[in-house]
Amino acid sequence: MGTSPEITMILFVAVGCFMAYPEAVTAKHTGITRHYTFNIKPKNIIRLCHTKSIVTVNGKFPGPRVIIREGDRLLVKVVNHVPNNISIHWHGVRQLRSGWADGPSYITQCPIQIGHSYVYNFTVTGQRGTLFWHAHISWLRATVYGPLIILPRRNESYPFVKPYKEVPILFGEWFNADPEAVINQSLQTGGGPNVSDAYTFNGLPGPLYNCSAKDTYKLKVKPGKTYLLRLINAALNDELFFSIADHSLTVVEADAVYVKPFETNVLMITPGQTTNVLLRAKSTAPNVSFLMLARPYATGMGTFDNTTVAGILEYETPSSSLKNRPLLKPGLPAINATNFVANFTSKFRSLATAKFPANVPQKVDKKFFFTVGLGTKPCPKNQTCQGPTNTTKFAASMNNISFALPRTALLQSHFFSQYSKGVYTTDFPAFPLIPFNYTGTPPNNTLVNNGTKLVVIPFNTSVEVVLQDTSILGAESHPLHLHGYNFYVVGQGFGNFDPENDPPNFNLVDPVERNTIGVPSGGWVAIRFQADNPGVWLMHCHFDVHQSWGLGMAWVVLDGELPNQKLPPPPSDLPKC
Repeated sequence: MGTSPEITMILFVAVGCFMAYPEAVTAKHTGITRHYTFNIKPKNIIRLCHTKSIVTVNGKFPGPRVIIREGDRLLVKVVNHVPNNISIHWHGVRQLRSGWADGPSYITQCPIQIGHSYVYNFTVTGQRGTLFWHAHISWLRATVYGPLIILPRRNESYPFVKPYKEVPILFGEWFNADPEAVINQSLQTGGGPNVSDAYTFNGLPGPLYNCSAKDTYKLKVKPGKTYLLRLINAALNDELFFSIADHSLTVVEADAVYVKPFETNVLMITPGQTTNVLLRAKSTAPNVSFLMLARPYATGMGTFDNTTVAGILEYETPSSSLKNRPLLKPGLPAINATNFVANFTSKFRSLATAKFPANVPQKVDKKFFFTVGLGTKPCPKNQTCQGPTNTTKFAASMNNISFALPRTALLQSHFFSQYSKGVYTTDFPAFPLIPFNYTGTPPNNTLVNNGTKLVVIPFNTSVEVVLQDTSILGAESHPLHLHGYNFYVVGQGFGNFDPENDPPNFNLVDPVERNTIGVPSGGWVAIRFQADNPGVWLMHCHFDVHQSWGLGMAWVVLDGELPNQKLPPPPSDLPKC
């Protein structure tokens, strides 16, 4: 039960301070097969002087690091020991012809029930960098998440200076209450959910919270060394600003895709996004320590957790004591600094080199225009609700369709097409059925339609989607995540998208390639991708509250004609509903 000494040594050399112990490793083709076991089990932990039982993987919070190389095959056996149904999503992994391993409950699989197990079996092809894994059912990912680190192939180097050490930092969101109870209450009353009690770095809230000084994340650095920080926003409902006092950061990767390097003092990362940055330590150790802070970027009208998580960057020195050092504090933008975020987002560009090309679809086969935003559902009879009015509940939608999860998995229904009748329909609208002034005065009728509606597209279709925020119940930034694909962000802007004047300004040369993008508050973003991966793929807001309210849809990408363009049959241990 552990890697061989040779493999262990290779991993230590490759990732510096990382420690990973896959259970067994076997050679295969160009990569190797790595085995992990995830035991889903409860654990009592204390945060903010509050003890509670949380759902974990292997009793760890955050969960274990999964470390592989590009080209490796990953076999993860997930065994469920808790009453909650569970599934694990490998966020950002392309899952080429392995959609059965993608993980969102009721989309590509039924969830794993207590006492049952499922082996996620997939190969990581053409990807390297920082991703993460998390539970993909209800709000369990509040505590069930961890880093997925894909190293370059052996003998391949980074397209930037080799770091002295690599350090994953996961942004999280802590609730004193049970997150499942929080969202269940919200869905019952129709009101906004209670907000979290703290943000965390690697599970630790830090000294700005009640009785949490001992629970502070500390990053110790040596003078003159360069560190690769693998930043992951695993928070449930909040985009976050991040900064380290008196240190600039060089952005080198986003969502496991290398980008043209640029320097910044402040980052903004949405839930579902990852950003790799180089931190160059000062050449001589200063006699101070430095706070690293993260706090929300919030644009909506609802309440949010307006607190700040703090960690400490300390320089290692042989002599002087750390205890009496003063702490420097970084500045962060205003909570609603929309222009800063737009400017920051526009700095991301693909490398677009021969080795790391930007294969942007130059011609588009199918164009889509999706509104994303909030809305309302009627309150049940004889009940008073806590939505925008006492007769309505909060809802969310794309093109005014609020996505309803089916009771069986969509991918299974699609694959065995005789079962699809009654599970879903294929009439998700390509454009809003009733156009309106999307970012102007909202319409009087804010009711949404419910449905499990999908879009069907042929294999290898080149797709363009314009995602348009609306002002219904307040304009708001929405981090949209697409499963099974990366996409190119070819354009963005404020106000309503102009189909005549905006496309000529699209960047079709070196746009950033991502799996999650923030739709600007009161604006739009345009993405393109090549539908070369057959299966059923969820696209949703990565604010869990909005996903719970129905802000999502799914694509059915049909099989191609060749054998390597078809989805294989499901594995024999695929969970049943």
